[in-house]
Amino acid sequence: MTSRLRVPHTLVLLYAMIVFAYALTWLLPAGEFATAPNEQGREVVVPGTYAVLAEAEPPPLHALLTVIPRGLEAAQGIIFFVFLIGGALAVVRATGALDAALGRALLRFSHRPLLLVAGGVTAFALGSSTIGMAAEYIPLTAILVSLCVGLRMDTMTAVGIILVGYGIGYGTAAINPFTVLVAQEVAGLQPLSGWPLRIALFAPFVALGTWHVWRYAKMVREDPAASLVADVPEAQASAPPEHPEVRGHHRAILALLGATLVLLIWGITQHGWYLVELGAVFLALALLSGLLARLSLSDIARHFTAGAAELTGTALLIGFARSIELILSDGQVLHTIVNGLATPLAQIGSAGAAIGMLGIQSLLNFFVPSGSGQAYVTMPLMAPIGDLVGVSRQVAVLAYQMGDGFMNILVPTNAVLMGILGVCGVPYDRWLRFIGPLMLQLMAAASLTLVLAVLLGYR
Repeated sequence: MTSRLRVPHTLVLLYAMIVFAYALTWLLPAGEFATAPNEQGREVVVPGTYAVLAEAEPPPLHALLTVIPRGLEAAQGIIFFVFLIGGALAVVRATGALDAALGRALLRFSHRPLLLVAGGVTAFALGSSTIGMAAEYIPLTAILVSLCVGLRMDTMTAVGIILVGYGIGYGTAAINPFTVLVAQEVAGLQPLSGWPLRIALFAPFVALGTWHVWRYAKMVREDPAASLVADVPEAQASAPPEHPEVRGHHRAILALLGATLVLLIWGITQHGWYLVELGAVFLALALLSGLLARLSLSDIARHFTAGAAELTGTALLIGFARSIELILSDGQVLHTIVNGLATPLAQIGSAGAAIGMLGIQSLLNFFVPSGSGQAYVTMPLMAPIGDLVGVSRQVAVLAYQMGDGFMNILVPTNAVLMGILGVCGVPYDRWLRFIGPLMLQLMAAASLTLVLAVLLGYR
């Protein structure tokens, strides 16, 4: 039974999408919209100008292979940027500063359960919203489980604190380089544009997630038998690992990390920095963090290389995802698909279309759980659809961001979700019972947010 339910690797799913895209170039009529520059100077499709192209030919069969290196080449800027971020964050992790800071924060709230839940959800959400932390949370699960159990809560509470914070952080991310920057680059938007609304969304969504986790934790404190994992031996607490104390060099590295985030925002908003400049900033962060921690240059290089290597899979997903757009563009059916999707969305108005985009992004997250990869799969479609149905590209990016981020804590193809559940011994079906009600609330809140964004002219 288990083998029949096994989900293929995301790379397999993406290549299947490439094959499907190739088939569409033979099945669909080629067509295109006229384009014109908008007030920001970006080329956008012109509604009502779609026309079928009579003489277009589908790509040759060997395009199923040649499109992969072309996709990697086309996405090289983002791919190498991802490698630089991965290497830099690995050096920062190797200094122990992040573990020490988070471990100390958790211990500080260890005798105040409500503050532990609220502070934990907020801290994990901040890490995901700013520097895209995700798998880095896995080593912290053991200590958080022990703290929650010690306060008469349970393992599910600890898992909820981490994953709810992670999902909400990605869904309302202010400057996440793996999602926000990539999606805005594909959509042709100014990097980090629209940040005031995303920052404003952070607090209410975190409050919603905190309330859900605390309500469950309070119920378990009052009645331990109500725990969703009370009968699961693997989900009971064990001794937590020790975390390093916060030392002077840790404080210096954390201050450096904060200064780096401020520098990134300043450079992007005031001087138009993008991938080259941002990559240089992360390189400087890696070098300075390593030196502050008294790592040798060779150790810094080893950690940097290992961190970049950890994101090789993500880099390949980005290239494969970019290949889907290339093969649809080669066959000149990309605009045909845009026209087919936009027509029904246009019938429900721009606000309804924004909610429809959220639904499409949420469904696609099952097949492409990589945020960067999903941006390259969907934004080439969603951006021009937005042009046609009266939804700004900024709203389209927000719909992608929420669909990707919130669904990260539901779909079983997400490696971070399944890794944390596995470490804590929490069965996936029990997690669904815990997270299901919150998912409905998050999607309702996201839909309301998108409607308001459309009505307020968010750009």
